[in-house]
Amino acid sequence: MLNAPVLSANASLSAGASLGVPASDPAPLETSERGWTWWLGAAFSLAVLVAVLVQLRSVDFSEVRDLLPTAPLFWLVFAVSYLSAPFADWLIFRRLWAMPISGLGALLRKLIGNELLFGYAGELYLYTWARRRTAMTSAPFGAIKDVAILSALAANAVTIGMLAIAYPLLGALHLGLDSKTLLLSTALVLASSSAILLFRKTLFSLPRRDLWFVTGIHLARIFIGGALTAFCWHLVLPEVSIQWWLLLSALRMLLSRLPLLPNKDIVFAGLAVFLIGHDADIGALMTMMASVILATHLGLGVALVAADAANWRRR
Repeated sequence: MLNAPVLSANASLSAGASLGVPASDPAPLETSERGWTWWLGAAFSLAVLVAVLVQLRSVDFSEVRDLLPTAPLFWLVFAVSYLSAPFADWLIFRRLWAMPISGLGALLRKLIGNELLFGYAGELYLYTWARRRTAMTSAPFGAIKDVAILSALAANAVTIGMLAIAYPLLGALHLGLDSKTLLLSTALVLASSSAILLFRKTLFSLPRRDLWFVTGIHLARIFIGGALTAFCWHLVLPEVSIQWWLLLSALRMLLSRLPLLPNKDIVFAGLAVFLIGHDADIGALMTMMASVILATHLGLGVALVAADAANWRRR
């Protein structure tokens, strides 16, 4: 009699597998207040602190201060642009996990970890954060995996579309881009996207409606983020029409996604000077924006590590 429930459960699992239902995440491990997920989260915070200290050595604060805009509208648009990625993630996980608004802190840590440490370090942190909140989600791995894969797939789709439109322009400018490099880069992007689509039934665990929702949010994030970046540039150099900044923002994203393209910064600088002119101003603008973004990563990183340290002391 004691084996009946076990047999029944196994039969149900076998039936689900035979119907092609994607396997769910394994049942969550029971964790103590300071289990492995807590220690991994603490290690992540310390790694961010070390990355902040290392990056601070490369920042010339006097140079950055001289380049900073004073218009409040610039800082408002920049803040919205910076927060657009974690807010898009929050919309996704709000649907998947009913994530509260306080989860934005974890998503900011995810963004900063990916930028200051290495790719997907933020996803690892988000997994440990979610595993400690089983009331919100008991098995977060599948959702985080699907969201990350769909983010790459959406970016690849936008890259291929923009490359098809911009290929004549890139070929005509003679910026050191040979057709072989462009074709090989495009082939790699297409191959990775095709592999994802070919094995989608094995890779993805979310329902189809959720997959479409996540893809739509990622596409909206890409286009809105590019438009906000262009608007920031326009606010710094308002004599250049916003249409040119939008085009340049799209080309910048395109260049950043092509895997085999050498000297991407040089190519982008050549494009900017050709399309807009103001070569000295363009160089100063890009330096300023890169410094402001880095300084924002560093400042938020320090604030979030300090918040983590305060929580550790209370426990």
